[in-house]
Amino acid sequence: MPKMQDKDRRNLESRPLTHPLKQLYELGQSPWYDNIERRLFKTGEFTELIDKYGIVGVTSNPTIFDKAISKSTDYDEQIKRLAGSNMDAYAIYDEIAIEDIGRAADMLKTIYEKTRGEDGYVSIEVLPQYANDPENTVKYAKRIFERINRKNILIKVPGTKAALGAITELIAEGINVNVTLLFSLTQYETIAKAYMDGLKKRLASGKSLDNVRSVASVFISRIDTSIDDLLESRGMGHLKGKAAVANSKLIYRRFKEIFFGPELSKLKKSGAAIQRVLWASTSTKNPSYRDVKYVEELIGPHSINTLPHPTALAFYNHGIVKSTVEEGFDEAKNILKELKSLGIDIDKICDELQGAGIKAFIDSFNSLIASIERKRKDMLLSKK
Repeated sequence: MPKMQDKDRRNLESRPLTHPLKQLYELGQSPWYDNIERRLFKTGEFTELIDKYGIVGVTSNPTIFDKAISKSTDYDEQIKRLAGSNMDAYAIYDEIAIEDIGRAADMLKTIYEKTRGEDGYVSIEVLPQYANDPENTVKYAKRIFERINRKNILIKVPGTKAALGAITELIAEGINVNVTLLFSLTQYETIAKAYMDGLKKRLASGKSLDNVRSVASVFISRIDTSIDDLLESRGMGHLKGKAAVANSKLIYRRFKEIFFGPELSKLKKSGAAIQRVLWASTSTKNPSYRDVKYVEELIGPHSINTLPHPTALAFYNHGIVKSTVEEGFDEAKNILKELKSLGIDIDKICDELQGAGIKAFIDSFNSLIASIERKRKDMLLSKK
């Protein structure tokens, strides 16, 4: 089977479409994988994800690293060695993350080059406790970006109001940013502006816009999880499972207005790239819904879907591929209007979800550091 990274997505050779994930790619939506762990490298599964499944990017977060480190022995040798060098748990985490992210970036480098910087990225998150601390966000992002020292890295920054200045600054510095934990149209619009402001600031300083990239990660399924219960209590079960997709369709329409409109067209002449929209949290939480619901209903060009393993496998096996994200726009608006008439404030819910998401990542990171610290101490004691 030909390797996906041997093909340029904008100049693909004629070939049969072998499975839904590659068909998705042909329609302009990039399948990224929402997981990274050392086991994938050891077993060869990471190579298989690229070659067989057509995965063209990878994301990570504190929850993913916590599970990988606490529930396996794959990192024990490195932790033991670093503990012997008197590193604390935070420093050990940095070394672990930098090694895994760097290795994944190297394996995706050909995709990055063939797609001229459109795909082939690996994301790594700033420390979640910096979500509302722009100064430390910028410092940490710069340090990690320089330490990893690969062009195909995205630094994940939560899209809070406090982080807008940090996003602009990082883009102005030429650091690629994955703006994460976005839920509402309002949140999306503010970070799109922050990206544009960063491009303008960089251009005004006489620096090149080439190779500066960003994606906007919009979280999907958690919206339905929150709103479905409210609909059930109001006897409006017919609207269950519709809010998240409707909200995302409005965001996609706004994405096209912003990044294919006159403002960016001027910056494009200087080498600016669009900030692609990325659908995150696309696993189906409600077992009564189709297991690939949040992939099939949001397919469209210039977008990304970052897939957890079960969702990637399900879509590979039985996903139905057709452009859907721009279908039913008026219906999507009417769904959100009906929610408002029921007293369901989606903007308020989305703000609450963003805050809960940040807290969850902080909790995961604290658990991750605690896991490393336990292993570090045990290994130091075993040496005595």
